[in-house]
Amino acid sequence: MKSKHAFSIRARIRSFSYSFQGIRTLFKHEHNAWIHACATLIVLLLGVYFNLSMIEWCWITLAIGIVFIAELFNTAIEYLTDLISPEIHPLAKKIKDVSSGAVLISALVSLVIGLLIFVPKFSA
Repeated sequence: MKSKHAFSIRARIRSFSYSFQGIRTLFKHEHNAWIHACATLIVLLLGVYFNLSMIEWCWITLAIGIVFIAELFNTAIEYLTDLISPEIHPLAKKIKDVSSGAVLISALVSLVIGLLIFVPKFSA
């Protein structure tokens, strides 16, 4: 579908501000985002301490990004589910559980990546 509005730098900048508002909402209302942020800080500090290679930094960056992306999608799905089904409903629970499961899997995969990179450095 074609937009009726002409391209506008101001509108593009405004759309970025909406994206940043979404990220602020995540950190303001979702406690797990703070856990992910603390884990990210620890991993970044360890990465600097152990002088990770470029490839290791790529894997760490990917792992961190995937967890935050999953958390953002999970939060959006939970908000949408609450909007559509404010009362408790078995399907709403399944929707929330499945989206939460995606965050858990992304966190576990990130943990494995972190272990693969850092365990050898601690034992060296």
